[in-house]
Amino acid sequence: MKFDGKVALITGGGGGIGRATAIGFAERGAKVFLVDADAASGEATAGIVRQNGGDATFRQADVTSSADTQAYVQACLAAYGRIDCFFNNAGIEGRLTPMPDYDEAMFDRVIAVNVKGVFLGMKHVLPVMLQQGSGTIVNTASTAALFGSPGMIAYIGSKHAVLGMTKAAAIDVAPTGIRINAVCPGPVETRMMRSIESMRNPNDPKAAYAAGSAAVPDGRYATAEEIANAVLFLSSDMSGHMVGQHVVVDGGRAAGGGAVAPR
Repeated sequence: MKFDGKVALITGGGGGIGRATAIGFAERGAKVFLVDADAASGEATAGIVRQNGGDATFRQADVTSSADTQAYVQACLAAYGRIDCFFNNAGIEGRLTPMPDYDEAMFDRVIAVNVKGVFLGMKHVLPVMLQQGSGTIVNTASTAALFGSPGMIAYIGSKHAVLGMTKAAAIDVAPTGIRINAVCPGPVETRMMRSIESMRNPNDPKAAYAAGSAAVPDGRYATAEEIANAVLFLSSDMSGHMVGQHVVVDGGRAAGGGAVAPR
């Protein structure tokens, strides 16, 4: 999986999975353009890439804004001239609340980031790839796109939508040679899971972590690097005939057919 001479654009680049994927792309020769709402974490990722000899640029943006999305796409083109790999990764967890009590404003926010943000990313990156005649997109879905989970109506609904949009968009552009797929992480050692554990058991988040780990057949959460490896595979020529697919990385939990925690 070599990306020499290629440009990788990553949203949510300041977070655990985004950062691990940025490092993975850079280690394999890609120039990396990072987008995140949190300037400190995004700049930190760019700094790590540069410290390891890679080429990285960061831009702060709100992925729910069409203007911001167009701006980060144009900024990437200004910096590097093309977009070969797009990791459409930005997402938030929302709150853990029973459906009848779920706050409408929070629901709207989760849908805006996780669904509209993915839509806008594809909408504004695809014209660049179509003009180039090449490119890959990997959307971050979740095992939450495959099952239900109590108290997470917005997150579960948003990730089901991401998987549907991945399939629809992939079919639209498949004749052009551009490939769109999705990665579906189970629980991962990231800030998001620490947040979810705290909501599941405010008095003892470590107990929620232990229960979550025990529910995974291989007994642990994934590392961010393991999810990054799946993204790199889907972005590479090694997955050249994969179109509109989703790759599950969850230690076997979805294989059991049970409810699963999001990434």
